Amino acid sequence: MSLPFRSAPAVDDLQATGRPLPNEVRDRWLRPYRPGPWRVAVAALALMLSAYLLLAAVIMAAAKNAEGGAVLLVVAVLVIAGMLRLLRMGVWISGKGLRQVGYFTTVTLPWSQVVSVRTAQQPVRVLGLPRSVQGQALVISRRNGPLRPIMTDHNADFLGRVEAFDVAADALEGWAAELR
Repeated sequence: MSLPFRSAPAVDDLQATGRPLPNEVRDRWLRPYRPGPWRVAVAALALMLSAYLLLAAVIMAAAKNAEGGAVLLVVAVLVIAGMLRLLRMGVWISGKGLRQVGYFTTVTLPWSQVVSVRTAQQPVRVLGLPRSVQGQALVISRRNGPLRPIMTDHNADFLGRVEAFDVAADALEGWAAELR
């Protein structure tokens, strides 16, 4: 049994069976996997840095250097906003469609626009860096052409967690087959 602060029960059921419960509300956007340790570690370190920046902003404001405090406050808010966006990245599904959230872009497709969802062996980037290796990617084809693969077995959510990638890919393929 998972603790309620770790994940929603619907996500646990989705991961265990690969498909949602029959009584599950399908209008809510959910990610069929948990954020990976690499993504969470980077966000935690950056949020710790923002805590130090906020403390420094308070100290500078107390020392009557309002300009420096304001600059540090703005930098801390930007770091927090960036890390929240980093944690939201991934593939989200609902009864309405499929949503691919990148750092700067979000693409939402209704299920009627999704042609196929499948895994494919292809060169993938390791942790989003320029280095490529052979791996698996979730390829989402739409009527206008394929989307850029954002879910791979070497990204920040699945590096070293091949089973989690397989479960998430199966869940996405199942939802696509059922709702298309």
